[in-house]
Amino acid sequence: MTAALQPPPPSRPLLHLRMAPHGGMPQPIDGARWPRSYDLLAELPRLLAGLPRAWGNITSVTVNGAAWPAVPGRMLVFNQVVRLRRTMAASAPHTIVLLAPGRGRWDLLVVPRDTTEEPAEPLMAAAAHGHA
Repeated sequence: MTAALQPPPPSRPLLHLRMAPHGGMPQPIDGARWPRSYDLLAELPRLLAGLPRAWGNITSVTVNGAAWPAVPGRMLVFNQVVRLRRTMAASAPHTIVLLAPGRGRWDLLVVPRDTTEEPAEPLMAAAAHGHA
């Protein structure tokens, strides 16, 4: 009998997302996302699938245009239309903003996709503790 070889574990988990604990006080950063690419059409479904259900349906996503290439004005994600926006605002160069009507707004720090694990982990941990 031969044992099937297991593929090595991926060097990065399927979803690199860390969320700050939900509290009563608003915070400037609600967590961090470490995408595998800057292809928003591929990344957005993975991101939305990993969000807390309490956030409800995200209907609008804003990304910084300097990091993310052009995107269509909207896309269908899990049978729901999500409006996509790009901004060139210097105030938030490394963030992605998620909006859910009646539920709130969440700003996530985006760790550049080509960041290695050693510097990415502390960045994500700081964002998850509201210190980004």
